[in-house]
Amino acid sequence: MSARARLHATVPAPMPSSLAGPPEIVGLPGRRMLVQRGDDDIVVQPLDDAFVARAGASIRFPAPWPRRRGTWEVAPDASLAVFAGVHAVRAVEPSGATRWEVRHGCWYGACREMHESYDEYADRQDHRYPESGSVGFSADGGLVWAHVRGPLSEGELNPDTVDEWLVIDAENGRVLARADAEAAAAGSIHLPHPTDPRQMGLSIGEGQDGAPLRWGRWDGRELTVDCLDGDLCLLSLSPSGDRLMTVSHDQDSLAVRDSRGVVVEALDWNAETVIPRHPDVPADTDEEELLACWDWAGGFLDETTLVASTAESDEEWGHGRHWLVDSTGTRDFVPIDYPSPVAGEPTALGGGVWSTLSRTSDVLHVWGVQRPDAGS
Repeated sequence: MSARARLHATVPAPMPSSLAGPPEIVGLPGRRMLVQRGDDDIVVQPLDDAFVARAGASIRFPAPWPRRRGTWEVAPDASLAVFAGVHAVRAVEPSGATRWEVRHGCWYGACREMHESYDEYADRQDHRYPESGSVGFSADGGLVWAHVRGPLSEGELNPDTVDEWLVIDAENGRVLARADAEAAAAGSIHLPHPTDPRQMGLSIGEGQDGAPLRWGRWDGRELTVDCLDGDLCLLSLSPSGDRLMTVSHDQDSLAVRDSRGVVVEALDWNAETVIPRHPDVPADTDEEELLACWDWAGGFLDETTLVASTAESDEEWGHGRHWLVDSTGTRDFVPIDYPSPVAGEPTALGGGVWSTLSRTSDVLHVWGVQRPDAGS
């Protein structure tokens, strides 16, 4: 048994892959955008319900530093882009004007400087491959949550700098709250609660050392941070925000959890148990060589259905496989059958659809599940 995929849309990238990172579709249904980070800017194209770019609606945000020197996020209404760099978090308007900037400690681990600008370390060899933080907008766009390296001022400078989690007013850059992230990050991503702007997930990567997961709540006066147990990578939130999709740091367990990190109704799938042998594996292959693992990819298609993948562990044997996971009482777990080969991992878009990136990284394909009465 398999789930047949149906192609909903083909979405071309606005910039060539030689000059930009891969395109992404972001935002909730009804507010989706195609975004791509180039060497010098971010291009944003609002999409209609058929994933077609709205004519004449393209927006560009000039970038303050190269794309390999940090991460970024665009506001839900595309009015602002925030760049998380090596030394600062900067909010940029489409005109190129800086709305605000919050400086912080340098993400290069051995550096104890508070840099004034990117130019101070742009050509320094020891700053070429620093760790990094990230930023995320709240669901309503009113807040920016930022994972940074402390301190935030010269007066706080000390050898025991820590990763901090900030809540920032998106309008003026005022730091409303800050907390110790209790991590030593190599990188991170934010995942906002889809309906509650006061809640945010922070998935932190510490390389081989672990994957701390934090859940933040801002009540208007105080930031409360829950440290979820286990080395967990947060991949997606359900449309209600009540459920989290996680994959363990060692990639053996895929689970659905509540916001406290507790597995919901035993919805935990062990890769070794549920992933069958790849169909292209030679019959005489030793079972010990068949290490199956979940990718750090996928997400909720709706409140109870997930898309997941095992492309990383499949690549030795042939095409990477994607899986449809039903988290209701049936707990069905089936492979996805595509009408033509796809590359890489799936990205859940909500509304029952997901995307895959072409091998040349210049086109996104949007898929849904083929229904029995939908034709061939």
